[in-house]
Amino acid sequence: MSFDLLIKNANLPDGQTGIDIACQNGKIAAVEAGIAGDAATVIDAKGQLVSPPYVDCHFHMDATLSLGLPRMNKSGTLLEGIALWGELKEILTVDAVIERALRYCDLAVSQGLLAIRSHVDVCDDRMTGVEALLEVKKKVAPYIDLQLVAFPQDGLYRSPTAEKNLLKALDMGVDVVGGIPHFERTMDDGARSVTRLCEIAAERGLRVDLHCDESDDPMSRHIETLAYETQRLGLQGRTAGSHLTSMHSMDNYYVSKLLPLIAEAGVHAIANPLINITLQGRHDTYPKRRGQTRVPEMRDYGINVSFGHDCVMDPWYSQGSGDMLEVASMGFHVAQMTSRDDIRYAYDCVTTHPAKAMGLEGYGIAKGNKADLVLLQARDTIEAIRLKANRLAIVRGGKVIAKSEPRLTTLSLEGRPGTVDPSAYAPSEG
Repeated sequence: MSFDLLIKNANLPDGQTGIDIACQNGKIAAVEAGIAGDAATVIDAKGQLVSPPYVDCHFHMDATLSLGLPRMNKSGTLLEGIALWGELKEILTVDAVIERALRYCDLAVSQGLLAIRSHVDVCDDRMTGVEALLEVKKKVAPYIDLQLVAFPQDGLYRSPTAEKNLLKALDMGVDVVGGIPHFERTMDDGARSVTRLCEIAAERGLRVDLHCDESDDPMSRHIETLAYETQRLGLQGRTAGSHLTSMHSMDNYYVSKLLPLIAEAGVHAIANPLINITLQGRHDTYPKRRGQTRVPEMRDYGINVSFGHDCVMDPWYSQGSGDMLEVASMGFHVAQMTSRDDIRYAYDCVTTHPAKAMGLEGYGIAKGNKADLVLLQARDTIEAIRLKANRLAIVRGGKVIAKSEPRLTTLSLEGRPGTVDPSAYAPSEG
């Protein structure tokens, strides 16, 4: 039989080795050892890892690559970042947002990041970001699944036109209902905004993703309201609480009540390791709080946990490269999840878990799914995270859309010349 693409001798994230993957008409036609037949393109994986693409289910593409405009965030705090974004969005243009977003999408593809959920600020009556990212979504559709969230950055009730603009954004084609309850003027307004936003999503048959309790305040408990509204409105599996950093400061008794409610409601949890440990704990001296939400505990309750990148070179974060392996690495380090199984779990937090949170269809390495794949210079997921492995080939719809050469270093050491392959250093057990 003839295929469009045949990848031979691959290792898979689930531990299978020596597997062939055949692709035909944009789909995976077979996943098994020793597939017979030829193909227009044949890739010998040589015992290296083939993974489904990376998924970032929490990002801000309207702000990305805007570092230094109109000035730098000198304090490095969340609140100065929000204030700085308020200054920047007054001078944004549609063309400038599109240009930066497309540059970031090119970077994402090079890293094997082929699905992104981006929040877009709707507290701009010009709707600049919304108009720009809807255009970007169309442009990148052949190679990136871009899902947009209508995000009232200044608060649904705190900003006088936020609700009107949010509804307009949804009418324009934005996919998901967003919010930021902890940024409202009062705790009551925050809870009221959660209710209203979930009702809008229920009425329109949409998903919900709220910036929820992104603070060090143990009394910021909007995730509890989100879990309740999810149950009340039948939104199970369609809601997500992003950040949830207040949970790192809550008392253990309350969390022992909260986590079962989140699990029962089927609310997805999205931590953002790079940003959470940077922006949280800013008022602490020592000891300093870590900032990241309670990932191991949520895992134990069966809650679907994802890791997002959140920011790349914008008013909140001056670093970032679109590399979800960097995000996964920071996530398991901060959570002190260092067993072999834990590190594999961290890999799932940037692949299968966010794919579930976004509701991506046909995702994963299985017959009949989309032929979207990443070949890495690593033998397994643990090694991929450890090395921030080179992406040797990126496949979208059964076609190679990006590739790079193996990362090798030539040595000229007296008595020990040769080459160093970073993937050649592996432990004796998996």
